Amino acid sequence: MTIIEQGSGPAPQPVPDLIKETTTQTFVKDVIEESKRQPVLIDFWAPWCGPCRQLTPIIEKAVRAAKGKVKLVKMNIDDHPQIPGQMGIQSIPAVIAFVNGQPADGFMGAVPESQVTAFIDKLTKGMAAPGEPNITEILAEAEAVLAEGDAAAAAQIYAEVLSIDSTNIPALAGLAKCYVTTGAVEQAKQTIAMVPEAKRNDAAVKAVQAAIDLAEQAQSVGPITELEQKVAANPLDHQGRFDLATALNAQGNRAEATNQLLEIVKRDRKWNDDGARKQLVQFFEAWGGADEATVDGRRRLSTILFS
Repeated sequence: MTIIEQGSGPAPQPVPDLIKETTTQTFVKDVIEESKRQPVLIDFWAPWCGPCRQLTPIIEKAVRAAKGKVKLVKMNIDDHPQIPGQMGIQSIPAVIAFVNGQPADGFMGAVPESQVTAFIDKLTKGMAAPGEPNITEILAEAEAVLAEGDAAAAAQIYAEVLSIDSTNIPALAGLAKCYVTTGAVEQAKQTIAMVPEAKRNDAAVKAVQAAIDLAEQAQSVGPITELEQKVAANPLDHQGRFDLATALNAQGNRAEATNQLLEIVKRDRKWNDDGARKQLVQFFEAWGGADEATVDGRRRLSTILFS
């Protein structure tokens, strides 16, 4: 599995008509209807307004920098007082953001460029600019492909995201998970090592780290058939049963792995400093909170612990 080189694919095309003037007659088309396609900023201004002249180049620059994620529509309130009057605009400059045909946010006055940029970033968070790939959709596709069992194809999709954003945490975690799934534990460790320390507590990262730890444990416990024979010969061999659960999990047999650890908890809750319960919790973290085996295992563990 190789990470796709950066710069692959067509370059995003420039987006025309990002900034325009509107009138009372064209307001619905320019703002209401257009905002159903992407956010639209309506800038209420007047020729005599000094702060308006100050804000105009700032907001135009920020809108162009957003590369089509947002459009700017300007309205001269002297020429077209009806719309600002209906919206209760009493001082200018006033900027109102429309999303899906409705006012969503806004600000008043000639604010600094950093504030305008932050306003637009908040408004367009998670959006792809026209001609750019939608990272959210690509990640969802990779997750679905991995869930269907095609780890190699999922890895290629995660790599596509990393070619666009080399620090994308869900993509790094997803690629590492693909490696764990195919038994490439060392590659998984190298991938997860690329996650910044500050992001190590991300749920997806912690889940993959748990899966890596479990995979490494499984490499040292021996063949499943031998472990099954040990447990059958001595049902009180908790270490053997613990190792069997670890090996079963590595083979994807989550239900039976859970059964073995729950059996230890039933027989001796305090064995190995609560080791069986702790291993189950690590299983749950690696599998994910929504996994059926996690939901069922947690329910059964609670029944034992609180009965």
